[in-house]
Amino acid sequence: MLAAAGIVSETGKNSVIADIDYWLAERNDWIFGHLNYNLKNQLFKGFNSDQKATIPFPEFYFFQPEVVCTIQNATLSIHSATSNPDDIFNQIQSMPASYTIPVQQTAHFIPGISKETYCNIIEQLLQHIHRGDCYEINYCQEWIAPNAQIDPFAAYRVLSKVSPAPFGAFYKLQHLYLLCSSPERYLLKKGNRLFSSPIKGTIARNTNIPAIDEALKQNLLQSAKERSENVMIVDLVRNDFSRICKAGTVSVTELFGIYTYPQVHQMISTITGQLKNNLTFTEILKATFPMGSMTGAPKERVMQLTEQYECFNRGLYAGSVGYFTPEKDFDFNVVIRSLQYDTQQQLLSYAVGSGITAGSVPEQEYEECLLKASAMAALFNTRPGYPVTTAE
Repeated sequence: MLAAAGIVSETGKNSVIADIDYWLAERNDWIFGHLNYNLKNQLFKGFNSDQKATIPFPEFYFFQPEVVCTIQNATLSIHSATSNPDDIFNQIQSMPASYTIPVQQTAHFIPGISKETYCNIIEQLLQHIHRGDCYEINYCQEWIAPNAQIDPFAAYRVLSKVSPAPFGAFYKLQHLYLLCSSPERYLLKKGNRLFSSPIKGTIARNTNIPAIDEALKQNLLQSAKERSENVMIVDLVRNDFSRICKAGTVSVTELFGIYTYPQVHQMISTITGQLKNNLTFTEILKATFPMGSMTGAPKERVMQLTEQYECFNRGLYAGSVGYFTPEKDFDFNVVIRSLQYDTQQQLLSYAVGSGITAGSVPEQEYEECLLKASAMAALFNTRPGYPVTTAE
């Protein structure tokens, strides 16, 4: 576990992405922050998002924290640029051992588009695929809860129990919150090695009958559609890596791995490569962002189609949250399976998507979106898109 709090210095609220390289070079410390999906507008020519994001996270933001705590092998380590770690440890010990969840969490979710509209748009996207405009496009939709009254930390605690994930995060920037239960890694840098693990391929679990659950895993592994969808994104990420990695070093270390989570089985592959010398973080982003699993292929064309057909601004959804170590290594997730909350507007939002290929059936894609959203809706005891008020 990794936690950071307080701000020594920050960048991103009113900056361009190229500024991050100079800012990072001046700091040999832990750095935390995010990359908004709309950062693509700075990384690619000709992109401009007309719609405003429901939850207005800036295009990117990074901060050098006052305190960093790590827990590994049952050992707590405390790092601070401004305080005595012993004092921080004493403060931690003085905190209550338990946290009382507020009596009521209230949210009335409204789907951004109807099922009929969704299916009609998928039919139009299939026409683009059949014309050869693209091979795969990740189409997303949003649910919004106005006048939402929740305790973000309490909701995240429930989310992390309902849907534990290796790349989850509780992230706060002033009055904006991200409650993230992501199973997907965007980029990991270790020394001169770069790794990415795109997810493409999902099937619902049957947790009541182990034999059926195992059969579902095998169905996912053997699915021609899911394997085709996965390998398209693997090829896209390999191509992205080839622009910034040394020739002959890019390889697929795992193809079609099946991983099990509380609600679903997922198909995950991993690509790695050896970085060229003296690359900046911005150069790495220009080659790889946004994550290919959240765009489709070819990346630039499908991002144009996304701007044309999606009925909301993705904002931080499909972007990334992560950190840099003092050694300049980094690890960033893909922001999926997440809630975003604005305490000033009392707005709560979540979004989900699926990869559309030539073999896609609109009704099935819609059901996949509902499946992925089920962990979010479970926080409020409802099916995705249906209003609810619940007492915990």
